[in-house]
Amino acid sequence: MRISRRAFAAAAVAVVLPLSACGSGGDGGGSSDASGKVEGDITFQTWNLRANFKPYFEGLIAEFEKKHPGTHVKWVDQPAEGYADKISADAAGGTLPDVVNVSPDLVAPLAKAGLALDLDKAAPQYKKEYLPGAWAGHRVPGLTGTYAFPWYLNTGPLFYNKTLFKEAGLDPEKPPTTYDDLFADALRLAKESDGKVATLANVPTIEDFGRYGVPLMDKEGTAFTFNDGKGVELLTKYKELYEAKALDPQALTATPESSGKKFLTGAVAMNPGSALDLGNFKKQAPSLYKNIGITDQITSTGHVNMYVMGVMVNSQSKRKPAAVAFAHFVTDAAHQMSFAKKVAIFPSTAGSLDDPYFTKEDGTDETRVRVAAAKSLKTAVNYTPVLFSEQMKIALRNEVAKALQGKQSPEEALDNAVKECDRLLTQQG
Repeated sequence: MRISRRAFAAAAVAVVLPLSACGSGGDGGGSSDASGKVEGDITFQTWNLRANFKPYFEGLIAEFEKKHPGTHVKWVDQPAEGYADKISADAAGGTLPDVVNVSPDLVAPLAKAGLALDLDKAAPQYKKEYLPGAWAGHRVPGLTGTYAFPWYLNTGPLFYNKTLFKEAGLDPEKPPTTYDDLFADALRLAKESDGKVATLANVPTIEDFGRYGVPLMDKEGTAFTFNDGKGVELLTKYKELYEAKALDPQALTATPESSGKKFLTGAVAMNPGSALDLGNFKKQAPSLYKNIGITDQITSTGHVNMYVMGVMVNSQSKRKPAAVAFAHFVTDAAHQMSFAKKVAIFPSTAGSLDDPYFTKEDGTDETRVRVAAAKSLKTAVNYTPVLFSEQMKIALRNEVAKALQGKQSPEEALDNAVKECDRLLTQQG
């Protein structure tokens, strides 16, 4: 979803690494024992964070070194562009840093190659400190274990235009919450506006299939399953919306920016967003801003989608006790909380979302969005399969477009998408 990605400090399109050395997982010969004295030199790598957060990380490192005399943390920050390639090259060359900022799709090939430390074995005592959904975010299908500490989370609320809802005879105080509600309201909005108002500007993504309750992948992580009956049902519903102009005609080629503009001009009734957008609405569309509704993501499972960032420990690290201690230090409740107050993200630590910062309204729009998002994150799920690569997202999007245009049936489209994604899966190692 547009905003969640963009609001991530480390926003970048992550692609699955083309690691040549796909092992059987585990710790690749490196011991999983992280006990021992916390000492020595380690390297910590972040993902596009130095420009905005240099003082924060320098302070964090100084605090850790003071707490553990005899340790020294060298901080390196890589640009967003090419981050996956950089990790891949380091992994292949044996120069992977001791502690690495990763997303689930980046950790998967490292875990398969035996380069990510299994925290369920090496540091199980810390599991209870994190939200269950966040801890599970860096598990890899087909492997047992958890391969990174959860760090920060994000999710986006859904904005809707109350005026458009009212004009269509819908209750502006009761936006849709499930996909069934959404489809009914969208068809009504299109009918009442003679096709001038679409409700959505985006085609369904893998997260939509997840939130609809479609099983996305088998437990072993060997095949995708989103072409089952429920998946076909969802795509069929989207095709109905497209034909009724309840889904914007340009949704097939929409970008987050173009979808945002459609919402701004009142051509689209609902759009995913973040607190950052509210300021934009205030300036560019004051009348929309006055009538903006904020609601949770649509979900038929009762759980919204979360994005999760993590901190991985290199299983080959020569200073494993220090690396594990530092990765935990970066992601503990106190440090996650202080980081969350500097950027629009959310802590993954248990109990942190109960802090007044995430629960108390103060009349500002930014707080309103933060409180709504924090509430939904407590039970959120990372629906995007860890093994679902950028190429797979494109394959799904292409097949979905053909189905919406009537070039093939929803069933054929999803069968073809699954076939292509399974083919790409076998190339991962």
